[in-house]
Amino acid sequence: MMEVEVGHHSVLLTRTDGIYSALGNQCTHYGAPLNRVRCPWHGSCFNVLTGDLEEYPGIDCLPCHKVKIQNSKVYVSAASLICAETLRQENFSGRIIMASRDELLPYDKTRLSKVMNVESDSIVLRRMEFFHQSDIEVWLRKEALSVDTDKKTVTFDDGSIQSYDQLLISTGCAKGLDVPGMKLDNVRMLETPEDARQIHAACLGCKVVLVGTSFVMEVASYLIDKASSITVIGSSELPYQNTLGPEIGRLTMTILSEKNVRFYMNDNVTEVKGVDGKVKEVVLKSGKVIPADVLIVGIIIPNSEFLRGSKIQMDAKNFVYMQTSVPDVFCGGDLATFPLAMANNRLVNIGHWQMAQAHRIAALNMLNKQTELKSVPFYWTVLLGKTIRYAYGEGYTEIVMKGKFEDMKFLALYINDEVIAAASLNYDPAASAVAERFAARKVITKKEA
Repeated sequence: MMEVEVGHHSVLLTRTDGIYSALGNQCTHYGAPLNRVRCPWHGSCFNVLTGDLEEYPGIDCLPCHKVKIQNSKVYVSAASLICAETLRQENFSGRIIMASRDELLPYDKTRLSKVMNVESDSIVLRRMEFFHQSDIEVWLRKEALSVDTDKKTVTFDDGSIQSYDQLLISTGCAKGLDVPGMKLDNVRMLETPEDARQIHAACLGCKVVLVGTSFVMEVASYLIDKASSITVIGSSELPYQNTLGPEIGRLTMTILSEKNVRFYMNDNVTEVKGVDGKVKEVVLKSGKVIPADVLIVGIIIPNSEFLRGSKIQMDAKNFVYMQTSVPDVFCGGDLATFPLAMANNRLVNIGHWQMAQAHRIAALNMLNKQTELKSVPFYWTVLLGKTIRYAYGEGYTEIVMKGKFEDMKFLALYINDEVIAAASLNYDPAASAVAERFAARKVITKKEA
């Protein structure tokens, strides 16, 4: 691969088995420079010959330029190809309706916990023109209340009823906590850009308590120089324990504790007490009472309540199988459990943006194009301006380290006979390189690690 200038544009020129291709050289997610097919920042992957997006969270394919060979020289022109979303891309010509209770077009939710005082327009993924051009109907501020799979209809909160031939349910998860006092003022959930802005304003100079142990840590990090005090309450031993692993959890606690964030782990909230209708104290199961002006809840609850009474089966935690128990009904996104190829098709639920995008395979299966989910889950989290990247894996028995956690520069390879996961900080593009090996089904041995 070689980066070259074409006019006033940088292009990634590649040669694969003697075939030359010229692609845009910036990832379509956040614009990271691409010196390889897999983006080093967040793991997006592109076909080297066509520029096609093969792994998310990229938004579009890379521009693919015309290439010709003449007199042993490679000539690149600036004409590019554009792709639409999966159903249109796969030549489905029927009616497509996308209904959402949100007021906004689909947006980048991963930004909300990292840059909370954010303008809605800056994180919208697609403008309305795109949906018009793709002939996709978008219904906003329209919440589904029930599904009748016998009649093949969905009933909405405005009283309207819409029939369907095939249905994709991707209502995601909400934040929630079922304890007394949740209706007090300044109990906040982070779900929308407006929520993020309100949390930013409410927390300035205040005592803030956060409940949860996953990406709500980014909110704690964001508020360090804004709130007067920050306390985190978690039911597990460590933050990120079930997503990024205990080592990253310990590092997170160390980083945030050094900035005076207090942690109460292996504990739960039993009551929220208030004065004059506003949050005043948070009571824990251990008996501890934490003073609070603002309570931010980061506990995930599946948005599947509206499916109760339908024939669509849910698991014990109220998540829904991607291929549901009812013909012509599919599930995707954070609400879905699905077989993951790299985990020997074990059923998993991974509430992360990249995997939600990878659930485009539901659209392929709607079109009777049976497709296996081969994505490599790739997470990232930003704490105090530092990005930790993690290529998914579970069940490790030991770690091989390059660098040190405490030095804030490391590559950690998680091993169970062979490498099954990787985490990195200030070691790009190591984690994405490991993810690329996983995607190619190439084993990284313990010796190689």
